[in-house]
Amino acid sequence: MIRIEHLRKEYPASTPLKDVSVTINKGDVISVIGPSGTGKSTLIRCINMLTQPTSGRIFIDGEEITAKGCDIARIRRKMGMVFQHFNLFPHMTVIENIMAAPVDLLGKSRQEAYDKGMELLHTIGLAEKALSYPEDMSGGQKQRVAIARALAMEPSIILFDEPTSALDPAMVGEVQTVIRDLAKRGITMIIVTHEMNFALEICNRVFYMDQGGIYEDGPPEQIFENPKKERTRQFVRRLKVLEYCIKSKNFDFIGFNSQIEEFGRKHSISQRTIYNIQSYFEEMCVQIILPKMQEQFEIMVTIEYSKDSDNTAVSICYSGESFDPMTSDNTLSLLIVNKTASEIIYNNLKDENLPNKVYAKIK
Repeated sequence: MIRIEHLRKEYPASTPLKDVSVTINKGDVISVIGPSGTGKSTLIRCINMLTQPTSGRIFIDGEEITAKGCDIARIRRKMGMVFQHFNLFPHMTVIENIMAAPVDLLGKSRQEAYDKGMELLHTIGLAEKALSYPEDMSGGQKQRVAIARALAMEPSIILFDEPTSALDPAMVGEVQTVIRDLAKRGITMIIVTHEMNFALEICNRVFYMDQGGIYEDGPPEQIFENPKKERTRQFVRRLKVLEYCIKSKNFDFIGFNSQIEEFGRKHSISQRTIYNIQSYFEEMCVQIILPKMQEQFEIMVTIEYSKDSDNTAVSICYSGESFDPMTSDNTLSLLIVNKTASEIIYNNLKDENLPNKVYAKIK
């Protein structure tokens, strides 16, 4: 139904989409998640051509909508768009908001548009609000009307841009209920959302966006329970992360220790755990791994803290020949790392740029 090839969108100060290629099938319900600024809203705005891509191609039902001369207005009739802030016409009643596009764009009679509009209002539980104005409604009610307005065009695709982000928590559920009902109808939907539980429950695919594109694409069970990629794992488990790259034996040891201290204080990690992280890093990385490195090397240190579980872990990935630091003859350093970590696991990942990885849970 939707095919995207090498989509890129540049702005003067950023490039949120660097190279996106993906196929979206008829009936897919896709949740788009990821950190702020990773191009989630830009992606769906490009699909609807509200934002003009810098390069790349987009096909809807086999027709290239990025081609010169494409009748975008005609293509948009296939797509409904629901925004964060409702975008209802304040001078129109609820039913007039729903009737406007079918009358103006589809050529329906006012009676036909009215009948369909009232049917939709009954579906979303707001028939009694037909003659109300948007200013007299709650945020959740406005968003449900915005969804009904999109449905009035009988679209085959609906794009949602953070449909619950502007709502009070008490109103989120009523909008999510309407979207759940839509998912059962077989309408293709792409939903940009920060509600992870909702995304897990409603969709059959998840796009995790990062580093200028769709970083990981998979079913919700994979993305939320067993992500294949590191950044996805960090995001869905709400991990706080500190990374540090070492390429010289004369790196700024004191500076990185200060970063660990600052990271720990920022996230309210106990002073004992901060000290254990610093001690583990010094003994495992500086005293055991670093002396084994040749002239050209790279070591990536990643510290992860989960506020949910109050657990801290340190991963050290490094280049070179296979070397398990737990087999080192540096008995004093091994004694210290075993005192500061409750679990230490070494793996050799032969296909990775940094094939050696030692993972530790810090006490």
